[in-house]
Amino acid sequence: MTSANPPSGPSVRLVQLPAAVFTALAAGDLAAADELSPVPLTAYFAGPDWASVWRRRAAQLTTHPEDAGWITRVIWDPTRRAAVGRAGFHGAPDRDGMVEIGYAVAPVWRRQGYARAAFEQLLTRARAEPAVRTVRVTISPTNTASRALALPYGFVPVGEQEDDEDGLELVYEVAADDLRA
Repeated sequence: MTSANPPSGPSVRLVQLPAAVFTALAAGDLAAADELSPVPLTAYFAGPDWASVWRRRAAQLTTHPEDAGWITRVIWDPTRRAAVGRAGFHGAPDRDGMVEIGYAVAPVWRRQGYARAAFEQLLTRARAEPAVRTVRVTISPTNTASRALALPYGFVPVGEQEDDEDGLELVYEVAADDLRA
């Protein structure tokens, strides 16, 4: 795997959430989510910024429960005992072996290395999974931080798409074999 810098920064765990937590977060019910979550969550998780992600994942688990091991998880800092963001794939590998990475760090925790730590764990997972042939990430044209995160790992632009929530996104991909090298 190509890397501009060796891993450094915070140590994180990506914590899988039960389906009921997605439903509670989508409804903005932090108390119910916290009761069922393996780690304590902050109000930001149940706020409006991430509600659409939780709704999408709750619905996804209803129709595709097999995706549970792949989709959005909590980025957990065990040292600070803090939920700092979310990261995962959009689902299990598709028929062509493609997985798409999605991540976000709560504003208070940004620029502290959490996105990189989570991104690297997702790449490690993709690299280890024989069914994965391509890893994708979509990035807003104005999001220079995400581009700077992805490009050192060999991601190259392959097109663009219009997302119904995020608008124009540039599509970047890397072959899983390149990650395995």
